[in-house]
Amino acid sequence: MTESLIPLTFYKIMQARAFTVFVLGTQQKQFAIYTEAHVGQVVQSTLASDSQPRPWTHNLLGSIITQFDITPLQVVIHDVEETIYFARLFLERMQGGQREIVELDARPSDCIILALLMHIPVFCTPAVLEKVIPLEGD
Repeated sequence: MTESLIPLTFYKIMQARAFTVFVLGTQQKQFAIYTEAHVGQVVQSTLASDSQPRPWTHNLLGSIITQFDITPLQVVIHDVEETIYFARLFLERMQGGQREIVELDARPSDCIILALLMHIPVFCTPAVLEKVIPLEGD
């Protein structure tokens, strides 16, 4: 990503029966990303450090990243079309003595869970922040 990136803060995670909402943004502008209801359960479990009888997919991915000595660098929400957001996950690995940055297309909800689990910074492009519908006061 060649343009400047805007760091995002997690403000809220709200769960309803039919969906989960992530509220992200800057001090000046917050916006909502809606996703499936089960995502809220995963996030709550992750944030509460609840142990699960079997690992969630995000725990598995986190273990793979750790075990293969891959460093997660950042998540970038790079586009939004109506209410659909697009994100990229940036990973770093050493390949043949050379540092390689790998950029993966990913759903923002998956990236957000991974960011919370692995303490990865989340950014968006200025164009995304300009396009999103801001949330009005709580």
